[in-house]
Amino acid sequence: MLDRTFGHPRGLLGRFGGRAMAHGNAATELRVVELASIESGETALVVGPGPGIGLQATAERAGRAIGVDPSQEMLARSRRRCGDKVELRQGTADATGEPDGSVDVVLSVNNVQLWDDRAAGFAELFRVLRPGGRLLLSSHEKWLPVSRHELADEAAAAGFVDLQTWTWDPPGFGASLAAQLRAIKPLA
Repeated sequence: MLDRTFGHPRGLLGRFGGRAMAHGNAATELRVVELASIESGETALVVGPGPGIGLQATAERAGRAIGVDPSQEMLARSRRRCGDKVELRQGTADATGEPDGSVDVVLSVNNVQLWDDRAAGFAELFRVLRPGGRLLLSSHEKWLPVSRHELADEAAAAGFVDLQTWTWDPPGFGASLAAQLRAIKPLA
């Protein structure tokens, strides 16, 4: 049931999950977009955009905004919210469909806990980032399968450097503590 609601949303439960995500994740998504400092000429990839709150904010800043999500329901919600300002496709963290070195920034909010293979996910995100590109990731700390420090170690094992991790307490009723991670793909 949780998978149909939040993991791979579909049907009635998926529609409910999309509404819950739009409300519950909005502040965190907007914060991650702000922290990314996306510039107008950059290409940004949002992994698991869900209903598109963060993807819409990304599209307002980036030259090109791409969203990949395994859920057709969430892709449809993102399309309704963002229109033709974004590129959307079915995909996951470990299968984005992007060419090597084609992205300046990757954003991921509240979905790393759903990745089937985190090592493969980090390797794929490292592959698609340009040298100097950055990864910003946030997740409900209570739902992470490992500590945020172990998550940073996994990103480092994929080749990322300059890793920073911290927690952030999003505003709003019922919001849970967010574990956040920033990492860079080295220049050489």
